Amino acid sequence: MNERIRAREVRLIDENGEMIGVMPPGRALDIARERNLDLVEISPNAMPPVCKLMDYGRYKYEQAKRENEARKNQKTITLKEIRLRPRTDEHDVEVKTRKIQEFLAEGDKVRVSVQFRGAEMRHPDLGRKLLDEIAEVLKGSATIERTPMMEGRMMSMIVSRAPGWEPPKKQALPPASKQLSANDAANTSAQSTLQNGNAPES
Repeated sequence: MNERIRAREVRLIDENGEMIGVMPPGRALDIARERNLDLVEISPNAMPPVCKLMDYGRYKYEQAKRENEARKNQKTITLKEIRLRPRTDEHDVEVKTRKIQEFLAEGDKVRVSVQFRGAEMRHPDLGRKLLDEIAEVLKGSATIERTPMMEGRMMSMIVSRAPGWEPPKKQALPPASKQLSANDAANTSAQSTLQNGNAPES
């Protein structure tokens, strides 16, 4: 940049991207100073090297700002955990499976674990069966990153969101004002009858 450019000639581009021409770097640097800009080498391997006029300090600031924005928009993937017991009842399994899908929809990975206690340790097949059933329900929405594995008193698998899977969108209920109940309709009919002077016979 500026005085550190050692090429015999450079191809100069102005701050608007327009070609100025080929010249010695000293002449290009004079033009940069006349415009209160920097001379920055952008293609050192070209013949001759290409230099551009720019406000280098502002360029670095805007570049750092773009990088910070990109980092803010990146989703941090966390590993959530759902725990069950070998004999967890069917309803609770359904609830926890929906929770797994909620985590997947947010872009997180999920460790699904079955915890064994006491005599349950003699029946690891129950935990494996439960995890296989959950994996079957999650088919299409989840990818099994790690198959069920026994670790101490826990058997667990890790799942992540399947490529291309989109969580179902919640359907909005129609506005209540547009729904006329049977009672409202009956009341409206009765008021209309009274206003017309036709009182119902007793």
